[in-house]
Amino acid sequence: QCPWGAPNTTSISCSLADVMSEQLAKELQLEEENAAFPEVVAVAEGPFITGENTDTSSDLMLAQMLQMEFDREYDAQLRREERKINGDSKVSISFENYRKVHPYDSDSSEDEVDWQDTRHDPYRADKPTTTPRKGFIGKGKDITTKHDEVVCGRKNTARMENFAPEFQVGDGIGMDLKLSNQVFNALKQHAYSEERRSARLHEKKEHSTAEKAVDPKTRLLLYKMVNAGMLETITGCISTGKESVVFHAYGGKSATEDKVMPPECAIKVFKTTLNEFKNRDKYIKDDYRFKDRFSKLNPRKIIRMWAEKEMHNLTRMQNAGIPCPQVVILKKHVLVMSFIGQDQVPAPKLKDVTLSSEDMKKAYYQILNMMQQLYKECNLIHADLSEYNMLWHDRKVWLIDVSQSVEPTHPHGLEFLFRDCRNVSQFFQKGGVVEALNERELFNAVSGLNITADNEVDFQAEIEALEKMNEDHVQNHGKKLSMFPSDGDPPIFDE
Repeated sequence: QCPWGAPNTTSISCSLADVMSEQLAKELQLEEENAAFPEVVAVAEGPFITGENTDTSSDLMLAQMLQMEFDREYDAQLRREERKINGDSKVSISFENYRKVHPYDSDSSEDEVDWQDTRHDPYRADKPTTTPRKGFIGKGKDITTKHDEVVCGRKNTARMENFAPEFQVGDGIGMDLKLSNQVFNALKQHAYSEERRSARLHEKKEHSTAEKAVDPKTRLLLYKMVNAGMLETITGCISTGKESVVFHAYGGKSATEDKVMPPECAIKVFKTTLNEFKNRDKYIKDDYRFKDRFSKLNPRKIIRMWAEKEMHNLTRMQNAGIPCPQVVILKKHVLVMSFIGQDQVPAPKLKDVTLSSEDMKKAYYQILNMMQQLYKECNLIHADLSEYNMLWHDRKVWLIDVSQSVEPTHPHGLEFLFRDCRNVSQFFQKGGVVEALNERELFNAVSGLNITADNEVDFQAEIEALEKMNEDHVQNHGKKLSMFPSDGDPPIFDE
């Protein structure tokens, strides 16, 4: 036989009735489908096609199968995107809320009525009929205008559905409630006020740092530090105050080669709530270092300047050899410093520790020396020095919280120094240190001004006179130049 020859075809004769038969056509179509798609049954596996339920003639069943297959592919794509974005990051994101696969309620009865497909929903009350354009209905004595009390009341009840979703109006239409114009206007104004109030509360919550908590922007800054490897982990909150919240963290690798990250860090987050800073501007608005940048109309800038001010003051103290936290980095209102303490336990404040008479005397002379160094070498006044802002660690006193510290040329600098001297003198005199000087003697020992006054009133009057002379000199001759060429400040990142 020749392979290129025409095949022997046997023609099958059939009658006209067989050609027109629908049953024969279906059988032939089934044979072709089974020959072309022999594994069609294996594809239809899933939660909906199992066991006895293998009939695919229903359009609903086919639609469900196709939808489930699409949902699986979509979820697989989402999982690939998650793995691609997260990578090796310690902070991961999830697309769980965007996944499509959901169980199908196959036990629902087919006899259940779908009210969405009906013209009339029995659970929805009829809305009141509106008056025609001509403004009235009826004739003669039965005329009803658009100003009718009943018609207006029902209209106002129906218009309540346009209020914000948070404002619960109830089923006024079903109860045939008739609201007068006065009541409706009052409810409308109240709903509008509540909507604006909730928006303000949401704004404040999103942009403020609350007690023992941080806002989303601050959390993002901390996440970036952890992801960059600067911090290994953040363990928790160790201190809260009027102006800041302090967290403990373990240090990681440094961002720059010349700086070494301490093994334990303290993260000081300055609170972004504005009411804590309303009466704190006196410490910064007259400081010549920040005077040109001070803006009372933008309190959030004051908060960043407050963090920057503490960074500069700590750097000056560190360069002078005064025991204080070492500045690591500043990002906006988040200041990272070395941790004063060990194994997540912060060093106790001077007011909380019980010292022997020898240690108390040693602490007093340390503080006296530090106040003199702060005034003469750092050109600073602490302005809030007390037993609450001094830590006892390694048998030494450490100074903290210097964000409010000012220079002696500040218009109220000498007043702040006298207040510090009073706090220190009273604490150590109560602690039994016989050698402790009183506030006036301590002021002269620190400042070297040698003010001679018999009582405290005259002493403070002379301090105010010196401040007035200094202020007049600054106004006449311009701002005083800094005694220090550079603080050697750490880098500031303002992302």
